[in-house]
Amino acid sequence: MSITNDDYAQRFGCAYVEDGGVATAQGFAAAGVHAGFRADPDRLDLALVVADEPSAAAGVFTTNVFCAAPVQVCRERLSEGGVGAGAYGTARAVVINSGCANAATGEIGREAARETARITADAVGCTSDEVLVASTGVIGVHLPLEPFASGVPAAFARASRAGGASAARAIMTTDTHPKECAVTFSGEGVGYEGATFTVGGMAKGSGMIMPNMATMIAVITTDAPVAAPDLHAALSRAVNASFNKITVDSDTSTNDSCFILSSGAAAPAAPPLEPGSAAFARFEEALAQVCVTLARAMATDGEGATRLVTVNVRGAASEDDADAAARTVANSPLTKTAVYGRDANWGRIAAALGRSGARFAQENVDIDIMGMPVCRGGLTVEFDEDEALARFEEPEIVIDADLGEGACATTVWTCDFSHEYVSINGDYRS
Repeated sequence: MSITNDDYAQRFGCAYVEDGGVATAQGFAAAGVHAGFRADPDRLDLALVVADEPSAAAGVFTTNVFCAAPVQVCRERLSEGGVGAGAYGTARAVVINSGCANAATGEIGREAARETARITADAVGCTSDEVLVASTGVIGVHLPLEPFASGVPAAFARASRAGGASAARAIMTTDTHPKECAVTFSGEGVGYEGATFTVGGMAKGSGMIMPNMATMIAVITTDAPVAAPDLHAALSRAVNASFNKITVDSDTSTNDSCFILSSGAAAPAAPPLEPGSAAFARFEEALAQVCVTLARAMATDGEGATRLVTVNVRGAASEDDADAAARTVANSPLTKTAVYGRDANWGRIAAALGRSGARFAQENVDIDIMGMPVCRGGLTVEFDEDEALARFEEPEIVIDADLGEGACATTVWTCDFSHEYVSINGDYRS
């Protein structure tokens, strides 16, 4: 009834790497250290991901008008294609701090982001425009530079292919656990005989989660050879089907950034994967698997969450209608609190569908909760309340709605709302 990561492995056809993460792909190293952004000396607060050589890179960012200084600086850095061509270029390193968002800080904040890149470039041995920066934490606080001066060299000295786990911990804010994933796919039969490619990544996100993109920062790496413009196109598609399909509380952050770097180290003499080829299709499947796994992990770890909630909508007249219907159900506080209360109150789901703006006739709608029919043709279906309560003990609650209007479908992931969500956000700055 619930969908596991193994189900997604079968769907995408790639193999998970045990304990894999952002530095699993060849040509990358990572580390997380305590630099001093946070008072607790035992809490890691600076992450560094570094490539052995300058690598093709791409990024997608928040659409929030109040975007943070590091987002603005990275958009400038990833502009090799020119205005309107997308955010892509070349990068050697990504440095991320937690504890301070460097948002709503004006030119002082932008200069701090640029100086962060200069400090990192000096430690890594590259130019500052080859360094991408990201920050997460409290908005409206100026970013101190002293922690970078000591923290970045320390992180670079410790960086290794085994360091992805510490990097993933260093970018956490209200997350309860790190989020990592890596998968492999074969080049056999698609022009890259003898090569095994890896896509790996890390992400943070727990609250203020709503596209575009979410309160998330993600770094993805691959050792498959992919040109920067093609990386951006593939990343945009993967993000739209994963990170842009999650919501915790319908709030969109100021700092959302998702980067991807390609070293090509698994096939150093080979040409880049060609869009439209079978090899590129395998790469996109691997990228989708990593992004979906990380996105589901963020929804599962929503602030105060006790259950992952998967909302499937089918039978919609258009893709936009499917997305609007699924997203409205996933964002409904009444639906989310009903899940927390183990209450199969399908009326709340129906009400959310009805106000979503999606086109449908209520007499055509079917709703299931955890595989149990609760509504058919817009009317109630008798069900066993004890059976419903038992099904709500599953770690993932699946809601299915068929609008009976067309052939379009989508999935959105969210979580329940508990008392703890209010406690976490009421005390966030303290």
